[in-house]
Amino acid sequence: MEAFLETERMVLRRITQDDRDELFALHNDPEVMRYLNGGRPVPAEDVDGSLQRMLGWYERGPFGYWPAIEKATGDFLGWFLLRPREDDEPGTVELGYRLHKAAWGRGYATEGSLALIRKGFAELGVRRVYAQTMTVNKGSRRVMEKAGLRYVRTFDGDFEEPIAGSEHGEVEYAIDLDQWRRGTGG
Repeated sequence: MEAFLETERMVLRRITQDDRDELFALHNDPEVMRYLNGGRPVPAEDVDGSLQRMLGWYERGPFGYWPAIEKATGDFLGWFLLRPREDDEPGTVELGYRLHKAAWGRGYATEGSLALIRKGFAELGVRRVYAQTMTVNKGSRRVMEKAGLRYVRTFDGDFEEPIAGSEHGEVEYAIDLDQWRRGTGG
């Protein structure tokens, strides 16, 4: 399958139906899901629904979800997203990532984020990239900072059921095209 993007150690490609089992395992790891749903199991039908929504992005243009495959082993590391949300201004996209624990602390989230930000600004006409996480998710916040995003605000999260740490709210980090150009010489 053709790569959407390659980094030094990863290939980011389109998601396929064949990725269902990998998604199920990823979305059912309590540690991976700790800051998303409190680590509760995700039913198979919910994973199937997520997969269909992920696949639907490719019909709308160059944005969406991208499984990260380790070049050296062919292992499914997790996924990244770069997409506009309904209430975003034109040219604004959300950056996100969800990786298996085995990929944590090895620089993959930063590597993929930097590559997606670069592609967004250099090739896809993006004007602003933002990411959000729970205030207490220090690991994800570090990735955002390493990828060049800057703290913007803290806000109340929209949790159907409160989870540990949600009382501290969510944070948003962002970078715009001019900031990126100044930081990269781009």
